[in-house]
Amino acid sequence: MSVGEEVRNEQPQRSLGTAAARNLATTTKSAPQMQEISARWLLRVLPWVPVQGGAYRVNRRLTYAVGDGRVTFVKTGDSVRVIPAELGELPVLRDYGDEGVLGELADGCEQRHYAPGEVLTGSGNPSDGVFLLAHGRIEKLGTGPYGDETVLEVLADGAYFGEQALIDPDAVWGFTTRAATACTVLVLPRAAFARVADRSDSLRAHLAALRTIPGQRANTYGEREIDLSAGHVGEARLPGAFVDYEASPREYELSVAQTVLRVHTRVADLYNQPMDQTEHQLRLTIEALKERQEHEMINNRDFGLLHNCEYEQRIPPHDGAPGPDDLDELLSRRRGSKLFLAHPQAIAAFGRECNRRGLVPESIDVEGTRIQTWRGVPLYPCTKIPITDARTTSIICMRTGEAEQGVVGLRQSGIPDEVEPSLSVRFMGISEQAITSYLVTTYYSAAVLVPDALGILENVEIGRWQ
Repeated sequence: MSVGEEVRNEQPQRSLGTAAARNLATTTKSAPQMQEISARWLLRVLPWVPVQGGAYRVNRRLTYAVGDGRVTFVKTGDSVRVIPAELGELPVLRDYGDEGVLGELADGCEQRHYAPGEVLTGSGNPSDGVFLLAHGRIEKLGTGPYGDETVLEVLADGAYFGEQALIDPDAVWGFTTRAATACTVLVLPRAAFARVADRSDSLRAHLAALRTIPGQRANTYGEREIDLSAGHVGEARLPGAFVDYEASPREYELSVAQTVLRVHTRVADLYNQPMDQTEHQLRLTIEALKERQEHEMINNRDFGLLHNCEYEQRIPPHDGAPGPDDLDELLSRRRGSKLFLAHPQAIAAFGRECNRRGLVPESIDVEGTRIQTWRGVPLYPCTKIPITDARTTSIICMRTGEAEQGVVGLRQSGIPDEVEPSLSVRFMGISEQAITSYLVTTYYSAAVLVPDALGILENVEIGRWQ
């Protein structure tokens, strides 16, 4: 085909092209988007208590239960050693501060390994030492009412048992312990403990003082018992009683999250239509601040929920993956549970366990969102709960509200330049570079009023598919 024929076959343009037309068109734009924004269910469902003076004091009844913590270890290669100061978690060594003697006791621990199904101790056998669980899961077994075997408790990393053997030569095991997984255990024999006590005047004095302390009457929660009389007739002499309080109650100080937002005056003046640049800069900054607030309320080592749950309220899953039985056990440890909080992948793992058993949990409508429930308690997703490298996480269960002696959020309303309760935006001026600065601040904290208000199902495996 010749060049002339090619030109004759071309069709002339008969209308305005789209590329040129766009120069006269107005583009429809969205507001600035942000992927970090989440549902933040904890901030939405937690009851908030107004705090004056920046602190909230939690007064409780006097509690005698002590030494119920967990023991921490350090690992070097295949060798595991208990941190000497952590031996103070044992009731026998509570408030004993001689680090040299504690170091000798730590050196006297023997490292042992047990295979799954192997028995560590037998019920009725003499107890000759305290067992410190460095890694793994151990089942405490007892005998049921009809002679069958029953699981009394499942122990996980950091737990200990048999501490009474250190001071009672006639102690016997009241239960059988069996390794549910491969376990690494440190054992402090009574003989090794006695040898150190023979050489240490301070340890002997500590043990002698321990024996002279009179036994205090306490209820099942460790609180000083209130003497009462019931079922009597006639003019019986009634007992006197009073309610004793903790001498040094805990105070929660409000934490703070802050940032300085900077906006150039030229941007705010010239590029302000159709959207206010300062308004959207502040909106996204506040969203990021709230995300950090929820993260801190879960993970902060001082007041975060994951770090403020008592050890007796922490339980491991029976079989690794979070099953219905595990959530039932978590619910059974507190009255009036209002909510679960779990990572979405933990909720998915729980769903797989329900599917495997043919169970279909109910769901409810919460503010237009369908939320899965278990036993009527909503299971809210929260991406702030961490997932470890081993693909394990935690599920939080809590009772909320001051009236229910539960978990409450803390904030102080009425602060200067407040835009939301306990959140302020303050104008800081314009610099010599024509940059406008705003101080964005939020104050917050969380308090657990009584220990059983908060429980955690920890070391939950989310990578198991069956």
